[in-house]
Amino acid sequence: MLSLMYHIPVLLHAAVAGLALPEDGRCVDATFGGGGHSRHILEQLGAQGRLYAFDQDPDARCNALADARFSLIPANFRHLQQQLAASDITQVDAVLADLGVSSYQLDEPRRGFSYRAEAPLDMRMDTTTGITAAEFLNERSAEEIARILWQYGEFHNSRRMAAAIVGARPLQTTTQLIDALHAFLPRVNEYPVLSRIFQALRIAVNDEMGALEDLLTQSLAVLKPGGRLVIISYHSLEDRMVKHFMQTGNFEGTLHKDFYGNPLTPWKLITRKAVQADEQEIAHNPRARSARLRIAQKI
Repeated sequence: MLSLMYHIPVLLHAAVAGLALPEDGRCVDATFGGGGHSRHILEQLGAQGRLYAFDQDPDARCNALADARFSLIPANFRHLQQQLAASDITQVDAVLADLGVSSYQLDEPRRGFSYRAEAPLDMRMDTTTGITAAEFLNERSAEEIARILWQYGEFHNSRRMAAAIVGARPLQTTTQLIDALHAFLPRVNEYPVLSRIFQALRIAVNDEMGALEDLLTQSLAVLKPGGRLVIISYHSLEDRMVKHFMQTGNFEGTLHKDFYGNPLTPWKLITRKAVQADEQEIAHNPRARSARLRIAQKI
């Protein structure tokens, strides 16, 4: 597998510059993928610098970098603190995460992430564990399926969609899922709706929101004072969680203050508003269109 074909890194220069790494810094790339961000990070580090990359996808391990400063940890980033501790690492200078699926995962039919090809309904980031999307759709209640379509896909007709899925069981392939929901697709330009359906199911299968909450909490724990947290998100719920956590230190977005009215937050915002890809990058990589980059520094 050629890593350059695996994934085009989004907002590459803005993200890596936002890490503000010292030459001897220790950095975490929580979403290694094809290694695009990791390569650029290593260019910023000196001989004493270290980069610890995480990726739960077995396919991504083919892209491991031949660099003595680099370590690839084959684990979900929700285990960040535990996995670093196993390597006797308690503090780092920066953490980067580029959330969502890679171009390779979307384009590889057997993974089942995309509606563009018939494939088994898998959608697991880690194909060695957990339940597949087919198992989720065939075993969960209509109420739970409706909830994930509403919560992650923002479908107002989620109950009727869930009923259609239950009525079409068993579902085993992407095409069968699309056929089950055919009545809910517009006659013209059905792709945005299909994208939301597949994204909602992928988020549920991989517990992506729970994993992100774990990553953010543990990043705060392992970052040194002055360390940077850089997150690229693609879904409004992800971006809202990151925004609230960086602004207030909690996921509710409630800013607590001390007796004198000073804000009690562990973060200093480096980006007041989310950074987005410019038109030139979007033209080169259309998947950058929905990317939102936020940066915060631990106080």
